Amino acid sequence: MIKYQQISDEIRKRLIDGFYSTDQPIPDEITLSNQFGCSRMTMKRALDILVMEGYLYRKRGHGTFIVKSAIQTNKVNVVGNDSQGLSHLLKGKGQEITSKVLQFEVKFPTEEIASHLSINLDTPIYDIIRLRTVEGEPYVIEHTYMPTPLIPGINEKVLHSSVYSYIIETLELTVAGTHKQIRACKSNQMDQLHLQCQKDDPVLEVEQVVYLNNGVPFEYSFSRHRYDKFEFSTVSIKR
Repeated sequence: MIKYQQISDEIRKRLIDGFYSTDQPIPDEITLSNQFGCSRMTMKRALDILVMEGYLYRKRGHGTFIVKSAIQTNKVNVVGNDSQGLSHLLKGKGQEITSKVLQFEVKFPTEEIASHLSINLDTPIYDIIRLRTVEGEPYVIEHTYMPTPLIPGINEKVLHSSVYSYIIETLELTVAGTHKQIRACKSNQMDQLHLQCQKDDPVLEVEQVVYLNNGVPFEYSFSRHRYDKFEFSTVSIKR
């Protein structure tokens, strides 16, 4: 793992563990770079990751502060530009994430799915539905389509862990960005059965297309989130 990523992982853990006060700015880049034995540029890149993830924000002339809502453990904070899945969102929080595979098959896409994935109708795709639980509680149902030639080798073992870790670490592909649409929906029968929603509970649905760094889309998905387990935020950075 690259040095600045290791540092961002450690600082993220410190933020979640309450190592730094939420009422004061965290130590400045020079102090942190001395503590971690790295250059100031490496530390800046490490902190940039945490800013983009929504854990920190910078206030010019005052320092870098913790986003309090991002370190709460009762909800998952989803930053608008995050595209690496639930395991990444809860990284460092020490919470057990499990996956139950509700559907897993290979088939040919509909015209709509093929259009979103920029593939032909004769290109096979994975059709995956998973229930993701955190500490035994249902959090989200993910319905995902991926082209099999682009993302080969997905099996039950991969689906029971982190698909994104498999894509990034095993296939060595780089996830670059995502286009999301977020909407409020009424719960359906699947939500009520697997997410334990009531008939009048709202559900947060996220429709997204995720791209590799070469601009090729590799995922088209719908995620149905328990309203009481997630909050969505955006991060605006002034240049």
